[in-house]
Amino acid sequence: MWPVAALFWALQFAVLNPLLAVLLVTLYDATPSQVGWALGAYNVGGFIASLAIPVLADRTGDYLRPLLVCAVAGVALVVVLAVTTSLPWAVAALVVLGGPPGVGSTLLFAQLRHEGAAPAQVIRTRAIVSFAWVVGPPLATLWTGVAGSPAALLLLAAVGVVNVVTALLLLRRRGSTAPAGAGAARPKLLAQLRGWSRWTTMTAFVLLQATNIATVTIASLFITRDLDSPLVWAGVVLGAAALLEIPALLVIGRLHGRASTASLLLTGFASGAVYYGTAALASHPWQLLALQPLNAWFFAVVAGVGLTVFQDAFASPGLASGLFTNTRRVGAILAGALIALLAGFPAPYRAVYGASAAVTALMAIGALVIVVAGARARTRSRAADPLRAPDRGPRPATPPATACTDDRKEHR
Repeated sequence: MWPVAALFWALQFAVLNPLLAVLLVTLYDATPSQVGWALGAYNVGGFIASLAIPVLADRTGDYLRPLLVCAVAGVALVVVLAVTTSLPWAVAALVVLGGPPGVGSTLLFAQLRHEGAAPAQVIRTRAIVSFAWVVGPPLATLWTGVAGSPAALLLLAAVGVVNVVTALLLLRRRGSTAPAGAGAARPKLLAQLRGWSRWTTMTAFVLLQATNIATVTIASLFITRDLDSPLVWAGVVLGAAALLEIPALLVIGRLHGRASTASLLLTGFASGAVYYGTAALASHPWQLLALQPLNAWFFAVVAGVGLTVFQDAFASPGLASGLFTNTRRVGAILAGALIALLAGFPAPYRAVYGASAAVTALMAIGALVIVVAGARARTRSRAADPLRAPDRGPRPATPPATACTDDRKEHR
């Protein structure tokens, strides 16, 4: 049931996003300015929902009933969009009813953590989400192109109904049994937000997300203007990265129990630094294509291992998943600022890749320091206790941010 739920909750977002502007124009005759304001209001509503709903779910330790509410909201949104002809009412529905469906995946990951799922399972589930983002936009645009804009609402309704059914089935599977850990005391919200290491972790992943968004945003312009190549190359390069991300996540899921989190982060950040730095020097699009395995590994580490880092750093599963989701939203804002800031450079698009290489290299150095410090600590421990059994391999995931979990123990 989990794979189906993860797939369709990701499809809910992956299908709606590329169609939203088209629906506003074709169904409600929105002008470009109105489309911009409507999308802005929709994103604000989504941002608020992605923080408020998981935090409220943390208070009860129940993530499946809020998941059902979000699923019903998704179906209600389609109904309102189908029956109304007023743009203001459509925008109001997007703000009020459009935000909760975007939280579905966040609640699923929170429930997985709440049930004590291993990090490898979380990462494998994240691979399913990536698959949905690969097939969702092409499916949405193809369906709409063949059947028309009104038929797009039928596709959204079908996805929404499946989400309602899976939420009900997950609730039924749980039955009357209390959720695992429902009675466990957790630190208060403000207590979990204290600590420089937590804020350092959040800042680091915001910056890493910003590098990905910025380079994806300017990829088409970089290929057509700097590399003087056809636009189709941009689709090939970006498509290759998206497809390679899925097997990369599956491999990371298998490695997570054998290698430390810091080591996996180091490989990902180093891959990102090499990718961005080499891409900045590229002169042909095939060179970018050849570099995509590095790009896919980098983003798979950020998206997969990063989620488990947040789940270990924050005691409340909803807060952890919600904060991690919003690193991408905030990263998108920083990505726009980065592109604007580098616009005055002689080769602004190459400069974006160069700046991204510098950011990821800095993160790789930080991860390397953590790996070396951990190795030295284990060496000193073995030297102090020579009778102790030797290590039989890397320990389970210990993310950089877990240094701040001491205060969590005080609340237990």
